[in-house]
Amino acid sequence: MCREYAKKYGKSKGYGFDQKEREAMIVKYAQLVKHIAGRMAMRVPSTVMFDELISAGCVGLIDAVDKFDPERDVDLKTYAGYRIKGAILDELRSMDWYSRSMRKKIQDVERAIMSVEFREGRPAEEAEIAEELGISLEEYFKLLSNINGIVPLSLDEFLKDDENDVSTKKSFHDRIRSEDDPLENVNKREMKRVVADAIKHLSKKEQLVISLYYYDELTLKEIGHVLGVTESRVCQIHAMVLIKLKAKLKEYIGK
Repeated sequence: MCREYAKKYGKSKGYGFDQKEREAMIVKYAQLVKHIAGRMAMRVPSTVMFDELISAGCVGLIDAVDKFDPERDVDLKTYAGYRIKGAILDELRSMDWYSRSMRKKIQDVERAIMSVEFREGRPAEEAEIAEELGISLEEYFKLLSNINGIVPLSLDEFLKDDENDVSTKKSFHDRIRSEDDPLENVNKREMKRVVADAIKHLSKKEQLVISLYYYDELTLKEIGHVLGVTESRVCQIHAMVLIKLKAKLKEYIGK
């Protein structure tokens, strides 16, 4: 598939690959697209077609080959992996997952978390959040499962607004440009600091879920095996943690 995309997108605009070398590089790293798409497919709903992830990944691979600068201190495989994953995330972001009512529920959970933490001066516990929402703990867990079941929330994007319009704020992926930009670098470092500070205020179990999911790239089922809990329980923790982090980021950025 990537070979066909390479021909469709024409000649290279990159730093030195001629057409033959370009196609050879794309073919060489095509398996990387399948590998990354396969791992990401385990983290999204079954309604997402695997071919859609592959197609997006191919576009990312071609973009990586065309923009690769051999003078930079990074190899093509590493750079391609980043661009492939970014392209797939962009494709997932373009899909409209949440209904307006579901977005409202997410925002209600955010407000409940912030209210409890402001009042108690510590991380909010699940029972406290449920009480703040005026629902039972069982109903709260079900809500978290429903939120995570539509599509896993991601730190790579911000939630859309009440009108379901795409936010004009940049995602983390958009902030990381291939060219050096001092101002963007400062913004990126500050954003990382804010995220790191927010993660420090999570429980040990919540921190472990984030680490295993985003750094070690384990699936929710694999994390469940590590923690000795069910996959559905990990889904609930994952959804709750990311709503907490997004609330902190919104507080920092301002809407």
